[in-house]
Amino acid sequence: MTIFTGPTQFFYKMQGSGNDFIVIDNRAKTISPEDMPRWAKTLCPHAFSIGADGIIFLEIDDSGQAATRWHFFNADGSRAEMCGNGSRCATLLAYTLGMAPAKHLMLTDAGTVHAQVFPEAGEVNVQLTPARDMALNVALDLDGRTWTAHFANTGVPHTVVVTPDVKSIDVKGLGAKVRYHDHFAPAGTNANFIQVVSRSELLLRTYERGVESETYACGTGAAASVAVAHALGLCDPKAKVTTSGGEVLEISVHGSDIFLRGKAQLVYKGEFCPAALGL
Repeated sequence: MTIFTGPTQFFYKMQGSGNDFIVIDNRAKTISPEDMPRWAKTLCPHAFSIGADGIIFLEIDDSGQAATRWHFFNADGSRAEMCGNGSRCATLLAYTLGMAPAKHLMLTDAGTVHAQVFPEAGEVNVQLTPARDMALNVALDLDGRTWTAHFANTGVPHTVVVTPDVKSIDVKGLGAKVRYHDHFAPAGTNANFIQVVSRSELLLRTYERGVESETYACGTGAAASVAVAHALGLCDPKAKVTTSGGEVLEISVHGSDIFLRGKAQLVYKGEFCPAALGL
């Protein structure tokens, strides 16, 4: 029986704190940026394809600014400037494939990311782009109720809502209303709901723009949550964030610099036939 009827494409399935990604070694640049959105929409749907929150095309950076560069797309085919958990996965794969040393720079649409792999711990630390456009105590009218929200861009836009009981929040329903609120038009925003457990611990649930649902984790969302909570005086500059997937991310805020550390994992390697999927 013939499984493949044409050339095949290798891919790596990776996860960081429950955010799962398809990562493709595109050093040969056989996949053009113009085709990448279609690849994302074809390969990312769960149950009907490989399934992932997003797809990463990893390349060597030719500009001299960094060791590697990526093209990152959400499951809906939209291009994203940055993804914290995705950057940790890309960093680990670049190191594993010999594309870059354990400590290196990666070029993203949000700027250059400082990254380091800790092989023994199975963890990756990335320095995210500085938080910008922070706005505290923004009043949002949602379903006849006024919510107090806070905003910070940690590579991508994030809105943070502090709640005493994060488990009781309808993240998909309320998150969609925040994501598409006129206040954040036209780009929209990710929606994060946090519960402050102590000055060094937060609980987080996130509705991700582009995935259009709650995800098990969001690295840039965790970073924005700690940056906002620290600005509000609710937590220390270093805090552990427990995601809805149960994984723990460590966020450190040093002035305008934000560091994200956590586990990243290569789950499996596979191959598929692009022609069979219409690619």
